[in-house]
Amino acid sequence: MAFLNKVFDANKRELKSLEKLAKKVIAKEDEYASLTEEELKNKTIEFRDYISQQKEKGVSSSDILDDILVDAFAAAREGAFRSLCMKPYKVQIMGGIALHKGDIAEMRTGEGKTLTATMPVYLNALYGEGVHVITVNEYLSQRDKEEMGVFYEYMGLTVGLNLNSLSPSEKREAYNCDITYSTNNELGFDYLRDNMVRNVESRVQRPLNYAVIDEVDSVLIDEARTPLIISGEGQESTSLYQVANAFVRTLKMAKEEDGSDGDYTLDIKTKAIQLSERGIDKAEQYFGLKNLYDLKNVDLTHHINQALKANYTMSLDVDYVVYDGEILIVDSFTGRTMPGRRFSEGLHQAIEAKENVEIQKESKTMATITFQNYFRMYKKLSGMTGTAKTEEEEFRNIYNMFVTTIPTNKPVIRIDAPDLVYSSMESKYRAIVRDVKERYFAGQPVLLGTVAIETSELLSNLLYKSGVPHKVLNAKQNESEAEIIKMAGQKGSITIATNMAGRGTDIKLGEGVRELGGLAVIGTERHESRRIDNQLRGRSGRQGDPGYSRFYLSLEDELMLRFGADRLKKLMDMNDDTPLESRMISRSVESAQKRVEGNNFDARKQVLQYDDVLRKQREIMYGERNEVLELEKVSEIIASMVDNAVNKTIDYSLNLEFVDEDIDIRDIVKLLNEKYLLDNPINIDNYTEASDKEEIAELALVNIKKELAEKRELLTDKTMDNFEKYILLNSIDQHWTDHIDQMDQLRKGIFLRSYGQIDPLREYRNEGHIMFENMIAEIEDSVTTNLLRIKVERHEEIELKNEEKVLITNDSKEHIARGPIKSSSREEKKKRKEERLNRIKELKEKKKVIGK
Repeated sequence: MAFLNKVFDANKRELKSLEKLAKKVIAKEDEYASLTEEELKNKTIEFRDYISQQKEKGVSSSDILDDILVDAFAAAREGAFRSLCMKPYKVQIMGGIALHKGDIAEMRTGEGKTLTATMPVYLNALYGEGVHVITVNEYLSQRDKEEMGVFYEYMGLTVGLNLNSLSPSEKREAYNCDITYSTNNELGFDYLRDNMVRNVESRVQRPLNYAVIDEVDSVLIDEARTPLIISGEGQESTSLYQVANAFVRTLKMAKEEDGSDGDYTLDIKTKAIQLSERGIDKAEQYFGLKNLYDLKNVDLTHHINQALKANYTMSLDVDYVVYDGEILIVDSFTGRTMPGRRFSEGLHQAIEAKENVEIQKESKTMATITFQNYFRMYKKLSGMTGTAKTEEEEFRNIYNMFVTTIPTNKPVIRIDAPDLVYSSMESKYRAIVRDVKERYFAGQPVLLGTVAIETSELLSNLLYKSGVPHKVLNAKQNESEAEIIKMAGQKGSITIATNMAGRGTDIKLGEGVRELGGLAVIGTERHESRRIDNQLRGRSGRQGDPGYSRFYLSLEDELMLRFGADRLKKLMDMNDDTPLESRMISRSVESAQKRVEGNNFDARKQVLQYDDVLRKQREIMYGERNEVLELEKVSEIIASMVDNAVNKTIDYSLNLEFVDEDIDIRDIVKLLNEKYLLDNPINIDNYTEASDKEEIAELALVNIKKELAEKRELLTDKTMDNFEKYILLNSIDQHWTDHIDQMDQLRKGIFLRSYGQIDPLREYRNEGHIMFENMIAEIEDSVTTNLLRIKVERHEEIELKNEEKVLITNDSKEHIARGPIKSSSREEKKKRKEERLNRIKELKEKKKVIGK
C-alpha cells in the first residue's frame, strides 16, 4: 500500500506541475488573440531565430525548448483556433506538456488526443531536426495529416506523409519535412532498408529526433514481441511440413498429467505442447526410426513440433485467417490482420500445410529489429493512449517513460455494471442476445465486443435468428473499419467488433441517444489484459456523455479455464441460466489477468534481453557500414583489414602446429601464396625453420601492397576507390546477413542448454560474441581475397579491345547488308580485307607498347 500511495502522490505532484504551466499558457490567450494573422504566423520565424541564437551559444535543445514552451503553446493554441476552429482545453495543454517532456499522457477516449499532440509537435518541430507522429495504420496517418496539417501549414511548417507505396525519393521528401506522419511498421522498415543501401544518397530517414506515438500501448507493448524482419529467399520448403502434418493429425491429446493416456500433452495456461512417451513411440513407428531424438533426426523433430503447434495451439479465425489462399496473422490485441508478417521458425509453413494452401519458401533474415530497440534510438520519445497505467512498470523500465493520467475535461458519468457470470458459454450467449434485443427495440445503440473472430461470427448468427439487424467489424472487414465505427453511436445501431473496435476513431452519439442512456458496451468475455477491457469500456461515455458497460462471462471462457474455473465450479452450485454477480469472481478474474500480464511482460523482457545482444552488434555493424558509405576513399580501412587478415591467417596456421606437428613455416608461406599472393608469391626457398612470424607477415604485406598498387595504376583513382568500396560493402552485407541467420539458429536451440543447468541467455551472449568476432575476421579475409584475386585490365586495353570488336562487327554488318558478292566486286572485297587486317595489326602493336 505504501508503494501505491507513493505512485499516486507522484501523479498528483506531476499534475500540479502540469496545471501550473497550463495556466501560464491560458494566461497568454488574450495577448495572442490580439495578433494579426501575419503577426501570429511570424511567431514561428521569431521562435526559430531564437533557437538558432541559443544553439550558437551551446545551450542544450531541452533548455531552449523549455524556455519558449509557454509562448509556443499559446501561439499553437491560437493557430489551432484560427485554422481548425478548435482551441485546446486546459487538460489538453497539460497532456501536451507531458508529451513534450518525453512521457506518456493517459487520456480517456474522446478527450481529443489528436489536438493535444499539435502543441508539443509544433514546439519540437521548430528545432529543425524533424518530428515523427506515429499511428497504428495508414488510414489514421492519412486522416491526421490531412486534418492537423491545415494547422501546421498555417503556422509555416511543412508536413509529410510516409506511406508504404511511396518511392524512395518521395519518402525522402516526406522525412525532410518538419513533421512526418507515418506508421510504426513503415518507420522500422525504412530504418532497416536505409542500412542496406549502397550509397548515402539512397537513404530516406534523417537521424531519429522526437516522436509522438498515438495508441502508444499498442505499439510499444502489444507489438513488442513481433520483430520487424526484411527477408530474402531461403531454401525451398521441404515436403516434411506435409508429412509432419499428416502424422500429427493421427495423434490424440493426453488428459492425464503424465501423458500416459495420449500422444501429446498440452498446457492450456502456457500453450506449451510436446509429444508424450506414447507419442514418441508412435512417431518412431510411423517414420521407421530407432530413436526420434537422434541428432540426424533434428529436422524431422522440428517439423513435428511446429505441426503440433499449428494443429493444436493455433486456431483459424483467432490466431490467423485464410485470405485469398494466404495465411494472414491476426494481432491478438487489436484484432487486425498483419499482411506481410509471417510466423517464424517454420510455424507459418506448418499452418499452411494444416490449411492445405501453398507452402511458401522459407525465408532468410537479412535485417531485423524489434520495436523496443528501434524506438529507444529516438533522442526523445512520447506517447498517448486511453490505457497505459496498468503497464507503467514496463514503460518505465524499458523506455524510461512515465505515465501521467490526465483528468477528463468533463466528469465521466458512464455506468460500469458488475460482471455477470454463467456456468456455460451457451447460457452466456443466450443472455447476451436477450440484452442486445431489448436495447435494440428501445433504440439504444450497442457495441458488442468480442475477443475472437469466430465469437463475433457466432453472435452474428444468433442475432440474425433473433431478428436483430447489425454490422460486424473484425479482421475480415478491416477496410470498412472507420465507417462502421462512426455509425456505432446512431439510434438503433448494433455493432459487433473484435478488439480492434476502431481505435483512433470516435463514436459520436446520434440524435436522441443521450436520453436512452448513451452507447451500451457489452463485453462477451474478459481479455487476458485489463488494458484491452478498459479500452472497450472507454468506447462509451466520451466527453461527459452518458454510457453503460457490462461484461458477460462463463466458466468455460478461455481465461477462466486457464486460471481456476474448476475451483469456482466446486464453490458454486449454479443453474445454467442463472447469472452470478460476485465480488469474489471479479477478484479472481482480475487476479488471472494480472498473472497473464506478468507472464507477457516477462516474455517481452526476454525478447528484449536476447535482442539486446544483437542490438549491440547491429550498432557496431551499421556504424562501420555508415562510415564506409560516407567516406570517399576506404584505402586506410582496407589496409587495416589486409594487415589483420594476414596476421590472423598466420596465427591460425601456428595454432595448427599444436594439432599437426608436420606443419612448418614453409607451409605457412605456401598457404599465404595460395590464398593471397597468386601474382606476387613469396619465394619459399628463402625460408627455414628459424624464420619467424613477423618476418613472413611483413613480406606478405609488402607483396600485397605492391599488387594493390599495381591494380590502382591500371585504373583511375576514382574507379579504384569505388571498386574498393563496392568490395567492402558487398562483403559486410553478405557476412552480416549470414551472421543474423546463424544467430537466429543459435537462439532457436539455446533453450535446450537450460536442461543442463546452464543459463541460456549467458550462453547466447558468449557464443554470439564469439560468432561476431569470427564474422569480423571473415569480412577482413573476404575483402583481402576478393581484392587480390580480381583481375584488372588497363582502361586503354579495354578501349582497344572494344575498337577491335567494332571493326569486326561493322565488317559483318557490311557483308550482311551487301548480300551475295558479285564477281565484279571481288577486288573491292580484297582491298577492304587488307585494310582491316592492317588496322588490327596496328592495334596489336599498340597493345605491346602499352603492355611494356
